Amino acid sequence: MEELVIRDADVVDGSGEPSYRADVVVDGGRIVSIVQEAAAAGCQRPEARRELDAEGLVLSPGFIDMHAHSDLALLRDPDHSAKAAQGVTLEVLGQDGLSYAPVDDRTLAEVRRAITGWNGYGDDIDFDWRSVGEYLDRLDRGIAVNAAYLIPQGTVRMLAVGWEDREATPEELDRMRQLVAEGMQQGAVGMSSGLTYTPGMYAKDAELTELCRVVASYDGYYCPHHRSYGAGALEAYDEMVALTREAGCSLHLAHATMNFGVNEGRAPELLSLLDKALAEGADISLDTYPYTPGCTTLVAMLPSWASEGGPEAILRRLADEETAERIRHHMEVVGADGCHGVPIDWDTIEISGVTRPELADFVGRTVRQSADARGEAPWTTARRLLLDDRLGSTILQHVGHEENVRQIMRHRVHTGGSDGILQGTKPHPRAYGTFPQYLGHYVRELGVLSLEECVAHLTSRPAARLRLPDRGLVREGYRADLVLFDPATVAAGATYENPRTLPTGIPHVLIDGRFVIEDGRRTDVLAGRAVRRSPVRRSAGRP
Repeated sequence: MEELVIRDADVVDGSGEPSYRADVVVDGGRIVSIVQEAAAAGCQRPEARRELDAEGLVLSPGFIDMHAHSDLALLRDPDHSAKAAQGVTLEVLGQDGLSYAPVDDRTLAEVRRAITGWNGYGDDIDFDWRSVGEYLDRLDRGIAVNAAYLIPQGTVRMLAVGWEDREATPEELDRMRQLVAEGMQQGAVGMSSGLTYTPGMYAKDAELTELCRVVASYDGYYCPHHRSYGAGALEAYDEMVALTREAGCSLHLAHATMNFGVNEGRAPELLSLLDKALAEGADISLDTYPYTPGCTTLVAMLPSWASEGGPEAILRRLADEETAERIRHHMEVVGADGCHGVPIDWDTIEISGVTRPELADFVGRTVRQSADARGEAPWTTARRLLLDDRLGSTILQHVGHEENVRQIMRHRVHTGGSDGILQGTKPHPRAYGTFPQYLGHYVRELGVLSLEECVAHLTSRPAARLRLPDRGLVREGYRADLVLFDPATVAAGATYENPRTLPTGIPHVLIDGRFVIEDGRRTDVLAGRAVRRSPVRRSAGRP
């Protein structure tokens, strides 16, 4: 007899087609049968050792977070309810060109410093890996949800070239190609970049194209945080489309927003650009989060020239009065590339987290509010915080536009990604609320998407991008990564004031047929594992 029957569920199967009522039988980690309308038809109903009454609940595939920053959180926090309670059954790690594999001892120390604000420094982690494969092996020891990995191009450049703003030598480019190929062979699903973050931003298009050719040869995809989401955003999107067309590589645009005042109302221009490329045969997808503010680190706002050489070099420049004044002028008057070419507005920069407890008073206030309280200029406050927190502070950046958010999420290649940073006292609520925010606010309350459309955006579309043939749909033979939620009550509990509040209306989540959330509570099950792309090589250059 099978393990579990989920009785009388309203199945929204991830295809975008209308829902139907069915009994769904799970055994051995997979969906073994789906019996539609058995009771109404007078059919014999399936039996199992356990029966779950799903009356009034929607059964859907597990949600796939296409842009996650849980690279260390999955290792340090077995509970990981921030994602599991949302119905997330798979996260894609290694984002924005900076993560923890492949590395050597020197590079590992540097990258830990560089992204402390995203993931913490990791004093509580045993970094017993160096390669992509070894990191995935570490995940396989048991994690809360499944995880796939993107090779981080910035880390690769750090390893082969260092932190210098220069072109790679032919020998260095060959080494980067080799590192990307090895990562793909070991199970990565593609490559990411952070082209407003150092040192990845120092790569010219020709270098990125060569690395994308390698990714394409393993049927992976390129996921860039591109060179601007502010001034020049459309040009930056077009650059990535052209680059991947030249490389013959699939493209997935990370947190595809149109932010800052210069882009208000310009989402249709972005979507027109993408539609043209799609019509010409390009393989493109994108992800967004259903909120207007962005989230990153305070140090990311600096101009790239101030970040050359790595964290210690940044701190030396900030400590020097003359250099610090040059940084201020570039940020406040010129518009730093770290702030997407837009002069920084300190009223929009809210400190969301610090690494040092004595700096806690900054959290929850904008830089200008803290500066006014101290009777000083905003740059003086920001500089003080960067130095005292040794670049570890995280921020919310309130620069988005609601109509842009709504228009982009309607697009046919859209998927969901939280971009959730779990560090800090007051992180962005998207870390805890992205998926129920889609279902509750944008489906039920606003009707921006139908329920069936939205579930497809969060399940089958990302599974297709990841080339996962047995996930993302409720189908016989597919993996039993499943979510049961109440469409009338599902909602994000997380707010800007209380960002670590768990959602409501999601009573059950299964991974590999095992309950990780049961009756609204986290179980002790660690069913997650690394999801590896099969390393089958093909000829480079095919779009």
